[in-house]
Amino acid sequence: MHDVVIVGCGPTGMMLAGELRLAGADVVVVERRVSQELAGSRGGGVHARTIELLEQRGIADRFLSEGRAVHTATFGGTRLDSSRLSTRHPYTLALFQNHIERLLAGWVDESGVPIRRGAEVVGVDSEDEAVTVLLASGEALRARYVVGADGGRSVVRREAGIAFAGPDATRSSLLAEVQVSEALPENGKIDERGVHGLYPMGENRVRVVVTEAELGPITQPTLDDLRRELIQVFGTDFGVHDPTWLSRFTDATRQAVTYRKGRVLLAGDAAHVHSPTGGLGIGLGIQDAVNLGWKLGRVVRGTAGEELLDTYHTERHPAGARALKFTMAQSLFQKADPRQEALRDLLDEVLRVDDAGTPIAALISGLDVAYDLGVGHPLLGRRMPDLELVVPDGSVRVFELMHRARPLVLQFGGPPLDLASGRDRVDHVRASYDGRWELPVLGEVRAPTAVLVRPDGHVAWVGEGSSEGLSEALSRWCGVVGDPQCDPRPSGPEETPPNDAARSVR
Repeated sequence: MHDVVIVGCGPTGMMLAGELRLAGADVVVVERRVSQELAGSRGGGVHARTIELLEQRGIADRFLSEGRAVHTATFGGTRLDSSRLSTRHPYTLALFQNHIERLLAGWVDESGVPIRRGAEVVGVDSEDEAVTVLLASGEALRARYVVGADGGRSVVRREAGIAFAGPDATRSSLLAEVQVSEALPENGKIDERGVHGLYPMGENRVRVVVTEAELGPITQPTLDDLRRELIQVFGTDFGVHDPTWLSRFTDATRQAVTYRKGRVLLAGDAAHVHSPTGGLGIGLGIQDAVNLGWKLGRVVRGTAGEELLDTYHTERHPAGARALKFTMAQSLFQKADPRQEALRDLLDEVLRVDDAGTPIAALISGLDVAYDLGVGHPLLGRRMPDLELVVPDGSVRVFELMHRARPLVLQFGGPPLDLASGRDRVDHVRASYDGRWELPVLGEVRAPTAVLVRPDGHVAWVGEGSSEGLSEALSRWCGVVGDPQCDPRPSGPEETPPNDAARSVR
């Protein structure tokens, strides 16, 4: 019996597989596609917080070397300057999903996680002690937990009986990658139906998006469907032929009412679907995976109780809901309408005043996510900045200390910390930092004397001259006090910390 079966091998499923492997879990991924390679480029792009998460695992350079930095975001008709956000990556990385999946697959392959391709899941039976995942081949896999990362039409969500609530679609669009035989228009078009455009990709291939005159069916669209809609909008179909892929998307917005039901959990599009405007989808799924991975890993390793899994829903459901509100608001501006244009123009005036657009840029980037961990220092519940720390043997960045996905206590001064109950469960680094502590939107905040950083990069405790509350935070987030197994080491290859002076103090 496995610890975890992940259903779905998209970006969310692969990121979760890597996270669970770092936590030492026995995990297997099942995917109905025979090949990892996607047909066509699909969607794409990741924002600043997602790039930071990849940095925390030491793999961001793989993506940065292939993508292109875009230093603006858009809301309504206003371009927002993301370069002013306090992060090492104040931009969106333009990189199509097929490349994102390929790079994540390489990382997961290095970790040794088995991926069962051509394995379609048709049933999930959850019991008190285990979950049985039934494949179309008749084979049954048993695991302690199953995670549905199998997309908006998730079989896992359906089998678990988890409701998928939210507004129905009001319009649909066709998205395709095709060849053309006619010259393309210089610009896209927006009308009362929606947004339309043809975007060259090189080698005579074109990415096409066209909003349908009527809400389309849930069935797979055809090339004739695309031709018909192009003729209605542009007066010609541009001779489209040889489609690499065709798909239909809508502005429907749905969110699972719960991300956990017993031994069944949901992540990525299985937990939330929305209009693709803003390019938030891949990042939301990866953020789900990083939040869930270390928690589920600790539970299956016996170093935390099941109540830790409940925090996955309480943290990620509100974060997802806020992102979905953004996509719904943004989609209002995706068609020509005098009333909506009036609203867009007024918003443009407001967002151009000083830094009024910064909160929306921070929302799009994912840098503003703050989990409710109680009242305290502004850092509490927010992501830890990637500071350049001074340690006895030189310098090291915070994210370099997080490659193994272990809890991290950073001590900058103050009295000695009481780590007697958690020394075997955390990496403890004494360092100094003399720069500004700056957070997106909030700006500069007072410097702490110590912080406890969870494996997902969020601050779980802040010291301000004492160890008050540290023992409780270690117990809640890092395992059961006194448990002799509270040092969950990966059973696969382990990465050496980047600086000997920053090794865990035992």
